[in-house]
Amino acid sequence: MATRIEFSQHGGPDVLKAVEFTPGDPAENEVQVENKAIGINYIDTYIRSGLYPPPSMPSGLGTEAAGVVSKTGSAVKHIKEGDRVVYAQSALGAYSEVHNVPADKVAVLPNAISYEQAAASFLKGLTVFYLLRKTYEIKPDEMFLFHAAAGGVGLIACQWAKELGAKLIGTAGSAEKMQRAKQAGAWQMINYREENVPERIRELTGGKKVRVVYDSVGKDTWESSLDCLQRRGLMVSFGNASGPVTGVNLGILNQKGSLYVTRPSLNGYLTNREEMDEASNELFSLIASGVIKVDVTEQQRFPLAEAARAHQTLESRTTQGSSLLIP
Repeated sequence: MATRIEFSQHGGPDVLKAVEFTPGDPAENEVQVENKAIGINYIDTYIRSGLYPPPSMPSGLGTEAAGVVSKTGSAVKHIKEGDRVVYAQSALGAYSEVHNVPADKVAVLPNAISYEQAAASFLKGLTVFYLLRKTYEIKPDEMFLFHAAAGGVGLIACQWAKELGAKLIGTAGSAEKMQRAKQAGAWQMINYREENVPERIRELTGGKKVRVVYDSVGKDTWESSLDCLQRRGLMVSFGNASGPVTGVNLGILNQKGSLYVTRPSLNGYLTNREEMDEASNELFSLIASGVIKVDVTEQQRFPLAEAARAHQTLESRTTQGSSLLIP
């Protein structure tokens, strides 16, 4: 028997329950992973609340964890039992002691990277990879706007941008979070509670504004993000922390300078093993060399059975960086 987190109805964190189950064997193209550390991501709260409903109920939760391969499917050749691995694109159910995962969605973990570092950074790091390297390729010395720069994705983006020689302008809601993002590599920070973000962007860029905005906040920042863009600039909307962007009038894109908008996701960029290898190799090399530092504070490590408390903490907006569940 093993333990996993399930929910049978949509709602707040209290719908999450720990249940016992008997793990099934992996299918021919899957591996079974004994999870050592499980990543908690904001998208998990959208699935729990019903914004992104799961395929069926009761449902597991979570897509990211790191651990040891305990069994392999008959068709799996590139991964073996005992391998240290990490994954971020599993079917729902990673909030569990044991999880079966498609082998092509698993990356073998270098010894230089711990399970906790991997589970805290893999989904977020792959997200930063596709945002800065594929959705729009950030160039050295380029100024760009990245909302929520002190969050889990944001802190990795600050470090990656610095390594690229680019000038990330971040937003955050407190002096403490602004300081954390600056220490991670943000070029400049804007306190969105006290400053007008488009005005500050014009000041920082000498009136030119930016070519690209990365926005995971959603509804609350949609219009102000568009106001930060140069003519024919790109708005990258990749999250809904404040609620989804709905009822968009495409004419606004015309009025604000023939703007482009994209709503990307990891599953649109990492679709096969070759793409997974390219992304994970670049991420792992940056973590192993110390360019990207991944630290999880003791206050943001939660026992698996306390997933509800972990979600309450995440949604309180008091966390900085990544949070983990530990089986």
